Amino acid sequence: MNSSQVSYFTLTAYLDSGALKYLLFTVVLFLYIFIIVASVLLIVVICVNRSLHEPMYMFLCSLFVNELYGSTGLFPFLLIQILSDVHTVSAPLCFLQIFCLHTYGTIEFTNLAVMSYDRYVAICCPLQYHTHMNPSKILLLIALIWVFPFFGIIVLISLSAPLQLCGNIINKVYCDNYSIVKLACSDTTVNNIYGLISTSLTTICFVSLIFYTYMRILKVCFSGSKQTRQKAISTCTPHLASLLNFSCGAFFETAQSRFNMRHVPIMFRIFLSLYWLICPPLFNPVLYGLNLTKIRIICKSLMFGKM
Repeated sequence: MNSSQVSYFTLTAYLDSGALKYLLFTVVLFLYIFIIVASVLLIVVICVNRSLHEPMYMFLCSLFVNELYGSTGLFPFLLIQILSDVHTVSAPLCFLQIFCLHTYGTIEFTNLAVMSYDRYVAICCPLQYHTHMNPSKILLLIALIWVFPFFGIIVLISLSAPLQLCGNIINKVYCDNYSIVKLACSDTTVNNIYGLISTSLTTICFVSLIFYTYMRILKVCFSGSKQTRQKAISTCTPHLASLLNFSCGAFFETAQSRFNMRHVPIMFRIFLSLYWLICPPLFNPVLYGLNLTKIRIICKSLMFGKM
């Protein structure tokens, strides 16, 4: 069966929750609204206040924009499916969601890797920080954060879309590329090679960069003054927490997609597949808003300044 003849895909991971679906819909809608409000608030705070026009906050702004983008690729779709009795999605919409969610994941990891480099320059080379991280370099890094993943995922989907499929059943609550490839009855060697090479190169390069930068930061912290250690802890703690949060979620998703998880309860499998899409956009605005002093002070003044 040619993929052009598959007009829709059926998502089988949705459970018949009966009347509880309205409660579930309300909870998911509340989470989506919270992510929108918190992310937009921090984006506006960073863009409007000149005191926050520094490299670290520019990369944070990019991170929050990406999390809004990824949430929009998931939550409206999820809300519709929760209320639906038949859980199907048209083929074009399925590939659009694959594009949104895969680019979100790649941009998130790339952004976090660039942020680790920024922290390394700020802590290990403070006198040369503004020379190294000048406005043109910041713009270049932000452009790379977004352009590189978009190009990579366009290639990925251009390889998956023409595949001949032998079915239309996806055992998840959303569309993903690997689920489409598993449905193929044509040769997927090129897809597998491209996926393996792109994933391996991206992971190895960025993990190596993050590992190297934090080894250097730790070295400076152990040999530096108390003030240096406090600065490193205050700026690196939220970054490390968000990095671990996203990495764990991405690992869970990769593991449950690649290995047989039928012995694992379906509710736990659904949680693992959604973790990397919901938890980072949910916790990062709170994490950075509470831990970064400048943002916390400005947010407080906006909310309580007139009281």
